[in-house]
Amino acid sequence: MSWHRLRLVVGGQPNAAEYIDKQAQLEELKRLDESGFSLIPSVPYGWQPVGETVGIPSKHSRRLNVWGVMNRHHQLQSYVSLQTITSDVIIACIDNFFPSVDKRTVIVVDRAPIHTSDIMQDQLLEWKQRQIEIFYLPSYSPQLNLIEILWRFIKYEWIPISAYKCWQNLVDYVEKVLREFGQNYVINFV
Repeated sequence: MSWHRLRLVVGGQPNAAEYIDKQAQLEELKRLDESGFSLIPSVPYGWQPVGETVGIPSKHSRRLNVWGVMNRHHQLQSYVSLQTITSDVIIACIDNFFPSVDKRTVIVVDRAPIHTSDIMQDQLLEWKQRQIEIFYLPSYSPQLNLIEILWRFIKYEWIPISAYKCWQNLVDYVEKVLREFGQNYVINFV
């Protein structure tokens, strides 16, 4: 046995044929997803001086919600809010980020309930008429959406423990990483 970080894993396996088909189609598409940040850190372990315990005070926290779109060149556009992300918010953000398009635009999403709700399904035809299409990933396949990797890096790698001292620190660090993604914060997606 060895010491390793425990990771959350998906609750099932994707359909193998659908997974291979969708994976082959993904190269040229925009990725869309949302994530949340709070003062309860995603830090399962860390270095501590011998004989000392570094503690993180447990406290109730608001949630900073982030919605983002990343294109095939890994350029990120994001929306940060204290508002709960619902299907209505997703629709408003898509309409805001893509008020008009001059070529076919395909947006990759997972099968979260806010992406598959009736209100989202009702919007698909209007978007298709505007050359905006939604590409659903297979169930249990977050690794196919590169923006999921970005959220993991932000939570587990780039937000320092000092960001969790107070709400404003957390907001400032999350906004800094989002603003500087691609320059000071880079992921090799290969």
